[in-house]
Amino acid sequence: MLLIRIMCIVIFVVLAGYTLPVLQAEPNLFPAFFGAIASGGWQGQFNLDFLVMLAFSGLWVTWRHGFTPAGLGLGLLAFLGGAMFLSVYLFILSGRCKDMQQLLTNR
Repeated sequence: MLLIRIMCIVIFVVLAGYTLPVLQAEPNLFPAFFGAIASGGWQGQFNLDFLVMLAFSGLWVTWRHGFTPAGLGLGLLAFLGGAMFLSVYLFILSGRCKDMQQLLTNR
């Protein structure tokens, strides 16, 4: 679990360090993100693939919480927050869970 926790910290720090200046330069990501998908190139393919992965992430978090209202809220945060949210979420869970099975399935 220590390796997971270290990985979560590294992911969060790297993404936060990259995201802050990008957000300052271009605060609205939606036109660029969906514009690339609409254009039909490789950047659009990557963005669409990423969007699907975000949906899977949100669905997993929601499922893990039994589709409760809190789980739906966390799932929405996972979908919108991407790896920055997931790194914090998994860091917290890894401190509460005894092994990877419990972390991934809540059992």
